[in-house]
Amino acid sequence: MNFKEHIRVIPDFPQQGIRFKDITTLLNNGPAYKAAIDKLKEMVQDLKIDLIAGPEARGFVVGAPLAYALGVGFVPIRKSGKLPGDCIEADYALEYGKDKLAMHRDAIQPGQKVLIADDLLATGGTIATSINLIQQLGGDIIGSVFLIELMYLSGREKLNGLQVQSLIQYS
Repeated sequence: MNFKEHIRVIPDFPQQGIRFKDITTLLNNGPAYKAAIDKLKEMVQDLKIDLIAGPEARGFVVGAPLAYALGVGFVPIRKSGKLPGDCIEADYALEYGKDKLAMHRDAIQPGQKVLIADDLLATGGTIATSINLIQQLGGDIIGSVFLIELMYLSGREKLNGLQVQSLIQYS
């Protein structure tokens, strides 16, 4: 399947000069969404994964169904103030500003093998922060997987050699 056919590109959103890759057109097409998750599963099924972690919010729509398909747990990485339990937090820069991410302190046990899943790898800031949080809890990050990778933003370079796999790439 050509997954790019299911991604809508919106010019000048959220600001002038940005060509936003909108995954909602893939998500609302049941067969395409299922095929994308099945393909991501294929890409990572040989890894020894205990948990999948996904950053808010679109990482949930990739990471949670992927965790389900693989039969492993899912850990949400949320924006600050959104989780009710004892949390750790880390600041990060987004493509369009700054924010803070948080995880429950008991979400990952030392030595658990964690795969990071998200919809998009752009500049790498969100994923680098996710790595930081997982490592603070003693998780062993075994790789990352994305629906889309914007190769021209070189996000991989911020991930210190972490294995990166992506379903769709834009050069």
